[in-house]
Amino acid sequence: MLGNLYLVATPIGNLEDITLRAIKVLSDVDIIAAEDTRQTLKLLNHLDIKKPLISYYKETEKIKSDIIINKLHEGKNIAIVSDAGTPAISDPGEEIVRKCIEEKIKVIPIPGACAFVNALICSGFSTREFVFIGFLSSNKKDKKNKLDEIKKEYKTLIFYEAPHRMKNTLEIMKEILGDRKIVLAREITKIHEEFIRGKISEILEREQEIKGEFVILVEGDEKIDAEKEFLNSMSLEEHYEYYLKQNMDKKEIIKKIAKDRNKNKNEIYQYFINY
Repeated sequence: MLGNLYLVATPIGNLEDITLRAIKVLSDVDIIAAEDTRQTLKLLNHLDIKKPLISYYKETEKIKSDIIINKLHEGKNIAIVSDAGTPAISDPGEEIVRKCIEEKIKVIPIPGACAFVNALICSGFSTREFVFIGFLSSNKKDKKNKLDEIKKEYKTLIFYEAPHRMKNTLEIMKEILGDRKIVLAREITKIHEEFIRGKISEILEREQEIKGEFVILVEGDEKIDAEKEFLNSMSLEEHYEYYLKQNMDKKEIIKKIAKDRNKNKNEIYQYFINY
């Protein structure tokens, strides 16, 4: 009989944020695979839970995934935890989930804390639609390319960033995205929890405050948002004619309309099949 793999979210600061279900699962599983066994041991000691631990971090993810799969085939139930928050969200977990799906092994989420979600709901920016990027590349060229790719995005943009790269990342964001409103969320759920708000230029002037690991939230491009609202206020026929006047072909127009309205391309195609 196959074991189950549990993806267990753990506190991102305040240990009281552990869920009752997470405590039960961590108590019941046979093995816990942890991003940092020392960090996880502190949590387990706090909960008075004693379990065998396997180190499972990014650099060893592929190798350790095979070991975990073998143990799941032996019928062992295993929990994956990261240092803090939800596994597989900018943390190890994605690789083992893929392999479990291939091997028909059940994957069970145990929900809980996630830093970017808590930062978003307190940001004051749109929560209706957002884009989570996670960590940008440490390579300056790749970082600029990624920001250039998303600079016209009207949705709220969310990033993680390490302390030593914060200033440089904000400077590049200002260069590529413009001087937008941002929120820096730091020490979420901890005693010194803080939300720093302002335009990128204003926050760069307060350089002494940019210390620690942050969630960076960037307001979406308002110009693009206004354009989308204008286009979506049209009928589908008016929307089509709008792009037709720009000398686009039918295929390209349908693709653009689908993107503007966040619709399936085939749905738009069916509407205009005889147009």
